[in-house]
Amino acid sequence: MSVTTHTLPASRSRALPKFNWSKFSDHAILIAGSLLMIMPVFAAFMTIGASDVEISRHGMQFSNGAYLAENFDKALFTRGGFTGAITGSTMLLNSFILGIGFAIGKIVFGMMAAYAIVYFRLRFATFAFWVIFTTLLLPLEVRILPTYEVVHSMGLINTYTGLILPLVASATATFFFRQFFLSIPEELVEAARIDGAGPVKFFIDILVPLSRTMIAAIFIIMFVYGWNQYLWPTLITTDEAMFTLVRGIKQIYQSIDGGSDIPEFGRSLALIFIAILPPVLVVIIFQSWFVKGLVESDK
Repeated sequence: MSVTTHTLPASRSRALPKFNWSKFSDHAILIAGSLLMIMPVFAAFMTIGASDVEISRHGMQFSNGAYLAENFDKALFTRGGFTGAITGSTMLLNSFILGIGFAIGKIVFGMMAAYAIVYFRLRFATFAFWVIFTTLLLPLEVRILPTYEVVHSMGLINTYTGLILPLVASATATFFFRQFFLSIPEELVEAARIDGAGPVKFFIDILVPLSRTMIAAIFIIMFVYGWNQYLWPTLITTDEAMFTLVRGIKQIYQSIDGGSDIPEFGRSLALIFIAILPPVLVVIIFQSWFVKGLVESDK
C-alpha cells in the first residue's frame, strides 16, 4: 500500500516575517519629534516670502511668496536700528568673531588647565580640578555683575576683547580635555621624556595632534554656545556697531518700521533665519569629528 504525501508550495511553507512594532514605534517617535522641531523653522522660512501686510493680517504663512529675496537683501544690507547705521551683515560678522573667539579661547585655556592638572603632578591638582568643575554649578547670571564691573573698569565696553575674554574660562572644556589626557598611555609620556621633549614640546608636538578630534568636538559646542549668547552681549555692548545678530534682532525689529505703522516682519524673520544657519552648518559639516571626539574621550 502506497502513502501519498502532499507538500505545500515553498512560498507557503516559509513563515511570514513578523512585523516589528518596536522598531515602528521608535521611528514614529523620531519622525514626530523631528517634525515638531522642523515645522516652526519651515513656517518662519515660508513667511519670509510674504509681505508685511499679509503677515500682519493673517499671521504665519505656509505658501511661497514673492518677497523672499527682497527681505533677505533688506535683512543683510539695508541700514536700520535706532541710529540707522547698522546692517544684518555687520551683526553677522560680529557674531562670527564672538563665536570663533569664544570657541578658540575656551579650547586654549581648557587644554592648558587640563595639561597642568594631569601632567605636572601638582600637590593639590585634584582639588584644583574639582574647584574648577564646581563652577559649572554657577550660571552666568550669578557672576555677571562683578564680571561687568571688572570689564568696565578696564575700559573694554564695546570691544571684541570685552565680549570674548571674560567668558573664555571653561570648566566643560577642562573636564573633557582632562578625561582625554588621562586616556593617553603613560608609555608615550616616558618615550617623549627619553627623546628629550620638554613640557612645551610635548604639549605642542604630541598632545595637540592627538587631541584633534576632541578639539573639533569642543569647538562645535563652544561655537554654538558663544553664537547664541544674548545676556552678556546685551550688557557689554551699547554701540549698535558692536551688536551681534542674536542680540540685535530685537533692537532692529523695534526700530525698522520703515515710516509706516506695520513692522517689517519679513525682514525680522529673515534675520532670525540667518542667525540659525551658521550653527546648523557647523554641526552638519563637523558631525563626524564631533561624534568621534566625544567617543574617544570615554576610552
